[in-house]
Formats: sequence, structure tokens, C-alpha cells
Amino acid sequence: MRRLFLLTFCLLISQLLTAQVLFPGEQELTATDTIEILNNLDIEQDPRLAKMLSWHIENNKNRNGIEGFRVEIFFSSAMNALERAQQQKVKFLSKYPEKNVHIQFAAPNFKVRVGDFRTKNEALKLQKQIQRDYPSAFIVPDIITFPLLKQENYERPN
Repeated sequence: MRRLFLLTFCLLISQLLTAQVLFPGEQELTATDTIEILNNLDIEQDPRLAKMLSWHIENNKNRNGIEGFRVEIFFSSAMNALERAQQQKVKFLSKYPEKNVHIQFAAPNFKVRVGDFRTKNEALKLQKQIQRDYPSAFIVPDIITFPLLKQENYERPN
């Protein structure tokens, strides 16, 4: 048992020690280099695969967003539903100004949905945060706008 543990440990350490390293005089590949390499590849594939891939790309462009989640805080089909939805939006933004609020119409309802979350877990955090003010809020799948990527400054080691 002890020998098996030592053997496993040695194999694990040897894998960690043989990580990819740049030697003096070598350069990392840039995005331009990678694109040039991909353009020079000769790939043999079923033409149906290329057709399906181009369909997928076009479909994503036309969708104007990606699949994600939002928290719905209001819906109504009353005669004054639009005005009430706008009031709910203003009320929500006065308490949570950093959140995105969307008013949507799907006949016959006006809906007020909050956030643009990639995962249901992210939406759940907001739902818990606003639960006191909006106890009937619930998470819904929706097409969300593309979230902004956080810019972080990383210093490259010399």
C-alpha cells in the first residue's frame, strides 16, 4: 500500500515538473500567429459539418444575445400593465441602481425582469438579495445581452 502511494505521488510530481516552459529565445504565440496557423491547416471533414457550423454561427448572430437567466419581479395583463411595469422598474432601480432592468411584452403580459446572468446560480444570488422587497420574484430562462467581461490587469512574469 505504501509503495502504491509513493508510486502515485512520484508520477504526480513528475507530471507537475514537466509543465510547458518557454526557453530563452522562444516566443509565445500571439492571436495573429494562431489565426495564421489555423488558416494553413488542411482539414478533411464531412461537408454537412461545415454547413451545420455556418448555420450555428448565423443563428447566434440573429439571436442578438445568449441563453441565460433573469429574475422576474413583476408581470401583469391589466389595462394599465405598461404603466405599472414602468413604475416597478423605477422603484427597483431606486433601490438597486447597479442592476439591469428589462421590460418585456409577451401577449398579454408585461414583464419586468432583472439582470443578465449566465448561470442559474448567479440569478439565485440576486433573488436572495431582493427577497425581502420582492418575495414573489422567481428565476426564468431568457435570452440575455452579452455580459461585459471584467478587465483585470495581469503582470506578466519576466
